[in-house]
Amino acid sequence: MDIAVGDIIQTRKKHPCGASSFEVLRVGMDFRIRCTGCGREVMLPRVKIEKNIKKVIKPAPEGER
Repeated sequence: MDIAVGDIIQTRKKHPCGASSFEVLRVGMDFRIRCTGCGREVMLPRVKIEKNIKKVIKPAPEGER
Protein backbone atom coordinates (compact mmCIF):
# COMPACT_ATOMS: atom_id res chain seq x y z
CA MET A 1 0.00 0.00 0.00
CA ASP A 2 1.37 3.40 -1.00
CA ILE A 3 1.02 5.87 1.86
CA ALA A 4 2.82 9.21 2.03
CA VAL A 5 3.37 11.88 4.65
CA GLY A 6 0.35 14.18 4.74
CA ASP A 7 -2.22 11.52 3.82
CA ILE A 8 -5.38 11.28 5.93
CA ILE A 9 -6.26 7.62 6.55
CA GLN A 10 -9.33 5.92 8.00
CA THR A 11 -8.71 2.91 10.25
CA ARG A 12 -10.84 -0.11 11.07
CA LYS A 13 -10.58 0.55 14.83
CA LYS A 14 -11.49 3.89 16.36
CA HIS A 15 -9.20 5.88 18.63
CA PRO A 16 -10.42 6.03 22.27
CA CYS A 17 -11.58 9.64 21.64
CA GLY A 18 -14.02 8.31 19.00
CA ALA A 19 -12.27 9.49 15.82
CA SER A 20 -11.30 6.97 13.15
CA SER A 21 -9.19 9.21 10.90
CA PHE A 22 -5.49 9.96 11.30
CA GLU A 23 -2.92 12.17 9.57
CA VAL A 24 0.34 10.45 8.55
CA LEU A 25 3.37 12.34 9.93
CA ARG A 26 6.19 9.84 9.26
CA VAL A 27 6.59 6.74 7.11
CA GLY A 28 9.18 3.96 7.13
CA MET A 29 9.41 0.77 9.17
CA ASP A 30 7.34 2.64 11.77
CA PHE A 31 4.54 5.11 11.10
CA ARG A 32 3.82 8.18 13.22
CA ILE A 33 0.18 9.19 12.94
CA ARG A 34 -1.86 11.99 14.56
CA CYS A 35 -5.49 11.54 15.55
CA THR A 36 -7.64 14.15 13.79
CA GLY A 37 -10.03 14.20 16.74
CA CYS A 38 -7.82 14.88 19.76
CA GLY A 39 -4.36 15.48 18.25
CA ARG A 40 -2.66 12.59 20.06
CA GLU A 41 0.39 11.22 18.19
CA VAL A 42 0.96 7.47 18.01
CA MET A 43 3.87 5.48 16.58
CA LEU A 44 3.02 2.04 15.17
CA PRO A 45 4.86 -0.59 13.11
CA ARG A 46 4.19 -0.63 9.34
CA VAL A 47 2.67 -4.13 9.43
CA LYS A 48 0.04 -3.13 12.01
CA ILE A 49 -0.89 0.08 10.14
CA GLU A 50 -1.24 -1.70 6.79
CA LYS A 51 -3.60 -4.27 8.35
CA ASN A 52 -5.76 -1.63 10.04
CA ILE A 53 -6.17 0.87 7.17
CA LYS A 54 -9.68 0.94 5.73
CA LYS A 55 -9.04 3.63 3.10
CA VAL A 56 -7.09 6.79 2.29
CA ILE A 57 -9.55 9.65 2.77
CA LYS A 58 -7.41 12.49 1.43
CA PRO A 59 -4.09 11.83 -0.30
CA ALA A 60 -1.25 14.32 0.13
CA PRO A 61 -0.79 16.84 -2.71
CA GLU A 62 1.46 15.51 -5.49
CA GLY A 63 4.18 18.10 -4.80
CA GLU A 64 4.64 16.80 -1.25
CA ARG A 65 4.99 13.11 -2.13
